[in-house]
Amino acid sequence: MHPAIGRTTLPVVNSAAPPPAPRPASDRSESAGPASAGPASTRSASFRPESAQPAAAAQALIAAATRLSEAVSALKFSAPVTHVYNPLHYAWAPHRAYLERYAAQGLRAVFVGMNPGPFGMMQTGVPFGEVAAVRDWMGIEAPVAGVADAHPRRPIEGFACRRSEVSGRRLWGWAARRFGPPEVFFSQCFVLNYCPLVFLEASGRNFTPDRLPRAELAPLQAACDAHLREAVAALAPAWVIGVGGYARARIDAALAAGPAGLAPRVDQILHPSPASPAANRGWEPAVDQQLERLGVFAT
Repeated sequence: MHPAIGRTTLPVVNSAAPPPAPRPASDRSESAGPASAGPASTRSASFRPESAQPAAAAQALIAAATRLSEAVSALKFSAPVTHVYNPLHYAWAPHRAYLERYAAQGLRAVFVGMNPGPFGMMQTGVPFGEVAAVRDWMGIEAPVAGVADAHPRRPIEGFACRRSEVSGRRLWGWAARRFGPPEVFFSQCFVLNYCPLVFLEASGRNFTPDRLPRAELAPLQAACDAHLREAVAALAPAWVIGVGGYARARIDAALAAGPAGLAPRVDQILHPSPASPAANRGWEPAVDQQLERLGVFAT
């Protein structure tokens, strides 16, 4: 894909495989990276595609993610965005595995991030998807396809990616240290991204969706809002927590436009980004204090 010039619009980049369907896409496999220690000493068993039929919450999320992927794939974006990746398409196999294995109803909290990072969900299909956390702690490793016309500085390497997603390492590391095995964490919590798309500038720098022109942002937010409402209805959490201010604002907007019965408590926590001085001073204790103050895990 060539850089956009003026108002030339760019389609979302997908793999050559068909759009997500109720069964995992048969994408080209990436070679697995070297084994490395995850954020906890317990390594979960690898995900097996032949596992049992997913539970109701997982089925609902799979259907919602399929609709979201189709909706955002039809959108166009202009300069300074030059490349747009949709992990719900080319990394559908691990994303579906994440939903099938860990989505559950009646949770204490659903945490919602903004959009995928270049070395997290962009590679693994899992929100905040630091490779070691997804592979070694969650026990998920599945084929990730390439994308056509990928940015040369931001290739899709899948689980072979050796770069670390700092935000994901912090978030999933906190989950592992606080809750232990992933099954314990996911019995109480789930993690989603509000927007599934990765936006890149010509330099390869990340472009956050909140900076899009209003004409391009509005249809994207409409699709993402609808998906968030479906996800919250399926997971039925007591709390929906924005990871950062943008996610909190979108949660408020999406739920305000939903049915009256969809009314979890809403708040936010500090984003674990290394660009945040507060997060760099100690993200885990800061988040524990925020969650304690809110009473999210109070018995």
